[in-house]
This record gives sequence, structure tokens and C-alpha cells, in this order.
Amino acid sequence: MATPINLGKVRKSRAKADKRQRAAENRVKFGRTKTEKARDVLNTSRASKSVDHANLEDE
Repeated sequence: MATPINLGKVRKSRAKADKRQRAAENRVKFGRTKTEKARDVLNTSRASKSVDHANLEDE
């Protein structure tokens, strides 16, 4: 005969594991420093300026 398990404990441990996984994903997604964010903004502005200057103008 199989040993009985406590479903409440199983449910709680599964919820804790889900929360840990979500926290790890959020650390990767949102865990950037201020300088990294500023660098990304600078790179995107440089890229958009280079694209804007590369457009042909109708004269």
C-alpha cells in the first residue's frame, strides 16, 4: 500500500516553487542597473539617429 500524502503540503510546496521561478524570471527581466538602462537608451537613440540620417530626401 502506498504511503498517504498531505495534499495541502504538496499544494503549498508547488506554489512556493512557482513563486521562486517567477521571481527568477523577474530578476532577469527587470534586474538591470541604472547604467545599463542608460546605455540601452543611448544605443537606441544613436540607432534611430543613424536611420533618420540615412533616409533619402525628396528635392
